[in-house]
Amino acid sequence: MLTDDGKHLYVSWDEYHLLVEKLALKVHASGWEFDQILCLARGGLRPGDVLSRVFDKPLGIMSTSSYRAEGGTIQGRLDIAKYITMPKGELAGRVLLVDDLADSGVTLNAVVERLRATPAITELRSAVIWVKGVSTYTPDYYVEMLETSPWIHQPFEEYDNLRPEALKRKLSI
Repeated sequence: MLTDDGKHLYVSWDEYHLLVEKLALKVHASGWEFDQILCLARGGLRPGDVLSRVFDKPLGIMSTSSYRAEGGTIQGRLDIAKYITMPKGELAGRVLLVDDLADSGVTLNAVVERLRATPAITELRSAVIWVKGVSTYTPDYYVEMLETSPWIHQPFEEYDNLRPEALKRKLSI
C-alpha cells in the first residue's frame, strides 16, 4: 500500500509473494532461456529462490551490502563479495541476475559491470520486483516502476530488530 504522500510503500507477505510470481511470469513471457540464476544477498535471496524453483535452474548467491547506517535506511559504502557461491561449477553461460529492487542503481550497475567482465558469462540479464524513479539502472525485467521513489517497507523487515528474547515473548514461549 502506497501512502498518500508517495514516500512509503508498505508490502504485506501476500503482496510480496504475488509480485515475485509476477516477476517470474515476466521473465517467462520474454522467451529468454537462461542457464543459471544469481541473486544478490540479502534482498534478492527470496525472489532468487522462488525463480530458481519455478524455472528449475541452479541458484548462485553473491553477497552485497550498502545499507548499514540508521538501521539500514542510509546507503553507505558498497561492498561486493569477491566470491560467488554456486551449487556446482562456476557462474557461466546465460545468467539471470536477481535482486529485490533497483533503488539508486549503484549496486546493480557495479555488479553488472563486474559480471560482464567475466568471460564465462555469455549473456546477462537482470530482474527485480521494483525500480525506483531515481535509479540509474533499469533492469531487463521488473514488476513495478515507482516514480516517486518511496521507501519500501518489505514484510521481512520486522526481523531486522527482533532478537531471540523478543521473539520468545512474541510467541509466548
